[in-house]
Amino acid sequence: MNNKGLDIEALKESLLDAALLHVVFDGWTPAAFAAACEDAAVAPDLARVICPGGAPELAADYHRRGDRLMLARIAAEDLPGLRFRDRIAAAVRFRIEASDRELVRRGAALFALPQHAAAGAALVWGTADAIWTALGDSSRDINWYSKRATLSAVYSSTVLYWLGDESDDAADTRDFLDRRIEDVMRFEKFKAQVRENPVLGKLLAGPLRLLSQVRAPEAHNDLPGKINRQEQA
Repeated sequence: MNNKGLDIEALKESLLDAALLHVVFDGWTPAAFAAACEDAAVAPDLARVICPGGAPELAADYHRRGDRLMLARIAAEDLPGLRFRDRIAAAVRFRIEASDRELVRRGAALFALPQHAAAGAALVWGTADAIWTALGDSSRDINWYSKRATLSAVYSSTVLYWLGDESDDAADTRDFLDRRIEDVMRFEKFKAQVRENPVLGKLLAGPLRLLSQVRAPEAHNDLPGKINRQEQA
């Protein structure tokens, strides 16, 4: 098949847009993918070339589209004047507001399956990384990992809460998010107290020395669970 001259990214965006109309009813399934091909007027054989992962790959693209919308809103909002914890909360809210609840519900069901769990975890990690990077995180040591792991847990639990939230304007979700961030702040305060304690400091000197050697990955291709498409070719 000669794909010269085709705008692959544009075709894939068209497939995604078309799929969203069917995912609400069929989930991120082969049936939704086939319907998207028909609606977008993309031949099935060509669709498998530009989107070899089928519906699950489109689900991942939808998640990453939400990340881009979130980053655009972070850049447009006046966040520097807020406390740092409030900036994080705002970013998580922006990310949730960039998504359709039913599409996310369908995606959660997909990425809960064992064969897609690693990809789902990588997407959540990518969202946490995008937030920290957008907010100016410059850590390159073990804190690079701990910040993203903690925020991944906060984001995931908040999304799950939001999926069942029936309050006006998702007010209960905002309160839930604030409580989760407060829990994280308490934990960070506890860690600081442990480091400053002379007795515990001596006991943990060895492990802390080892952890100090950990460095953040040099390239985002090293993110946990991320697939290098060049290696698959």
